[in-house]
Amino acid sequence: MAHFAKLDSSNKVIAVHVLDNQNTLDGEGNESEEVGIQFLTNLHGHAIWKQTSYNTHRGQHPNDKPLRKNYCGIGYTYDDERDAFIPPQSYPSWVLDEDTCIWKAPVARPTDGKKHYWDEENTQWVEDKETLDESGGDNE
Repeated sequence: MAHFAKLDSSNKVIAVHVLDNQNTLDGEGNESEEVGIQFLTNLHGHAIWKQTSYNTHRGQHPNDKPLRKNYCGIGYTYDDERDAFIPPQSYPSWVLDEDTCIWKAPVARPTDGKKHYWDEENTQWVEDKETLDESGGDNE
């Protein structure tokens, strides 16, 4: 299956469409983004379309070349300069990791095995004591 993002005029993802691979094949049997875009245009009318890969996350793909850094969802933004899909910013203090195109906290999440939540007001991770079970461990 091939996945295509429909973008609005500000490059925000407003829909994600799934096509059968046969609707993306060129005359030589190779997958082609342009063929997929033409198929979608014929079906839905003119729009801005970009192919996205369901298996691409944080600039990695387990079996192939990553496509546009991240599989997108509604609300993501397509960045022309980076040729990447970027999720909505989690918090105002978070910064974009240029390698993964994922937003990261300005302070690393603790790796102590406990659950934490982000406190934007104080720009820090705080242990989430409400999710601890009676034994003191995490509820996972």
